Amino acid sequence: MSTINANSAATSSSETCHLLINGEWVEGAAETVTVLDKYSQEPIAVAASASDDQIAVMIDAAHAAFKRGAPDNYERGSILERAAVLIEENREDLARTIQAEAGFTRSDANGEISRCLQTLRLSAEEARRLSGDVVPIAGAPGQSHRMAFTLRVPLGVVLAVTPFNSPLNTVMHKVAPALAAGNAVIVKPSSNTPITTCKMAKILLQAGLPKGLLSVLHGGARVVGKAMEDQRVRFIAFTGSTEVGRAIQSKADLRRTQMELGSIAFTIINDDADLDMALPKVVSAGFRKAGQVCTSVQMLLVQRSVYDNVVAKMTDLVKAVPFGDPGNETTVTGPLITIDAAIRVEEWIKEAVAKGARQLVGGPREGAVVPPTLLVDVSADMRVGCQEVFGPVVSIIPFDAMDEAFDRVNSTPYGLASGIFTNRMSDAFAAVRRLEVGGVHVNETSSSRVDLMPYGGSKDSGFGREGPHYAIHELTEERVVSITA
Repeated sequence: MSTINANSAATSSSETCHLLINGEWVEGAAETVTVLDKYSQEPIAVAASASDDQIAVMIDAAHAAFKRGAPDNYERGSILERAAVLIEENREDLARTIQAEAGFTRSDANGEISRCLQTLRLSAEEARRLSGDVVPIAGAPGQSHRMAFTLRVPLGVVLAVTPFNSPLNTVMHKVAPALAAGNAVIVKPSSNTPITTCKMAKILLQAGLPKGLLSVLHGGARVVGKAMEDQRVRFIAFTGSTEVGRAIQSKADLRRTQMELGSIAFTIINDDADLDMALPKVVSAGFRKAGQVCTSVQMLLVQRSVYDNVVAKMTDLVKAVPFGDPGNETTVTGPLITIDAAIRVEEWIKEAVAKGARQLVGGPREGAVVPPTLLVDVSADMRVGCQEVFGPVVSIIPFDAMDEAFDRVNSTPYGLASGIFTNRMSDAFAAVRRLEVGGVHVNETSSSRVDLMPYGGSKDSGFGREGPHYAIHELTEERVVSITA
């Protein structure tokens, strides 16, 4: 039986991402997917999917491990802390793996690892302070002889379905709080980026996690659907498209879920904004990770009195963004996750130009790399103006009154996060109150995120919150206890 070595680089097509079942690495018995280096398009690994029988065995093992009981709260925190130490020790290998299978630049790969360390350590803290509340039952008539309090108890088996665009930290945002709460977790990574998840799982086992509490499942929609047929899967955490989220939610029935779904992310530039501070942040938020983040700035709404100035400055800044090979230290915008994804983004840009948009910055696609693209004169009937691009494309749109900007943000079915740059507190508070999104960031872009914050959306962008403190409450249920003297 082959195993995934947490210290080996993902450089050979002979590497296989196996299933993790009951603490053992097992070869998948169903279809396989070839994992490509996202820039060179060379194969680097194969992910072997689980058969229906293997999924059943995996859930049996996870459920049995949960029933045996997770380590106590202190030890759960210690396991997560030891995992953080091991991830830091394996930083170089993990960074190379993330660069290859996700197409990240070196900077983004290291940022992914550093944030993962924060997620682990925050989850360790939450494991140790997980608690309920005192219920003031004596304040009710005739209840002075009683005491009451609540406990937070784990749910059981958690199925975590994770995306390609954050192959370590988003995976850890689902796995670590679930383990901290005392659940068993089955993680199903994206078939585009399974290697990092396997190495993460290897590290958690090395940190002392008992067998069965973490499983790794490979495959596509079939394996997710099959796993969800088993009612012992008590919670489904999903990050991905709104369309897939709807399909998963429809199968969840009365079971609890957490959905972080699609978005069209807006950032607003008021006429009083500090442009020298704001615009570099917008460029970073629009073009790092090749724009493949749900909160990447897609639409930049600019008050008309500063519109021409912003367009000129943004044009210069975007022209200077280095793109191409993520192995180059200076690269900011690397490849999209697949050539098909890059072709789609290229087609959307061409469609917008054909309908009247002007392309101020951009160029021909090179394999999976779409150059950073800046558009103006974009209308809401263009796909770049009404659907999630998920690529390195930013459109600048003028507005006059603040009401116009707020209405434009709220006009989409999505509501994940928005940013606004202004020094007027009245406009900042108006944005906080009126924007129909899960997060409003004043003098930051829509992509602003700190891992201890609650993170999640509204409307078609989903529901539930990540962030260890908030996620661990989603991943437990409250049990009331009363005592009569």
